Amino acid sequence: MAVLKLYRDRLRHNYNHLNSVFEEKSIHWGIVTKLLCGEELFLKEVLSLGIKEIHDSRVTNLKIIKSLAPDVQTVYIKPAPKQSIPEIIEFADVSFQTEIDIIRLLSEEAERQHKVHKIIIMIEMGDLREGVMGDDLVDFYEQVFELPGISVIGLGANFNCLHGVMPTQDKLIQLSLYKQVIKARFNIEIPWVSGGTSVTIPLLFTHQMPKGINHFRIGEALYFGLNLFTGETLDGMDPNVFEFSAEIIELNEKPMIPTGMLAANPSGESFEIDESLYGKTSHRAILDVGLLDINPKYLIPQDSSLNIIGASSDMLIVELGANEQNYKVGNELKFNLRYMGALSILNSRYISKEVVS
Repeated sequence: MAVLKLYRDRLRHNYNHLNSVFEEKSIHWGIVTKLLCGEELFLKEVLSLGIKEIHDSRVTNLKIIKSLAPDVQTVYIKPAPKQSIPEIIEFADVSFQTEIDIIRLLSEEAERQHKVHKIIIMIEMGDLREGVMGDDLVDFYEQVFELPGISVIGLGANFNCLHGVMPTQDKLIQLSLYKQVIKARFNIEIPWVSGGTSVTIPLLFTHQMPKGINHFRIGEALYFGLNLFTGETLDGMDPNVFEFSAEIIELNEKPMIPTGMLAANPSGESFEIDESLYGKTSHRAILDVGLLDINPKYLIPQDSSLNIIGASSDMLIVELGANEQNYKVGNELKFNLRYMGALSILNSRYISKEVVS
């Protein structure tokens, strides 16, 4: 059996620490829950923290959030596909948008549902994922701001999401200046400049965050406490909100190299023989988890003496060496997780989820 545990006290500790930082700097923020993949057990824990704004990239997840906490402001954080527009208007109070034709359809649907839908216009700042080109922003805004049923409440940008372009003070100043351009051209004050994400948090502590950036969307830092510039844990944060464990279902002393004619395995991997290992053996454990659930590269064994060999669809192979810890069949091995590993496991219906006080 494999289990993903969320530690309630560690989550609350990280939330309280971040909330105090943002309150001190008068920054509005919301929690990104796309990592949780709509898992109600964990969503309830996040909502119990007292946050007033939740961000997600799946309408189905926002629907669950609205059912659990109708008064929480929900934000859909990617450009809308046409077929999802009715549900986006119904379950998302705010959405990130970059396409004028889609915003017109959102406007029409908002009118049908007798709502005002708030949008944040995302601006391309170099990472080349979603975003309106800066030179086109004034013309774009001119086509949007008077549409019925639509209220532009922010300008935003993403960093380090595709090509690894990191936020800098200069880039964030540039983003905040777009708000001034809109004000000068249309005499309209846009409330938010949403340039803050987990990757930008270190700039707060080095006093490189422009005052114009007044809205943050935080996921990874809350759950993993990670400084994405250094790869280390942010001061005051707990990196182990999540813990993954899997049961040993076989344990035997086996040769360290395979025997027989080798070909690519089902994952397309080919192995080369290390001749120095001929005749040597090691204890190998098979765990009850596999590629259907997680890529092994996102697992971090808590026992640093373990060596992850690889995985097939439903089994993970771990080398125990001489097995000095005396592991046995039925024991659980515990792992910390990287972000993408937690995302995979949370999206797997084969993994049990638990909350630990």
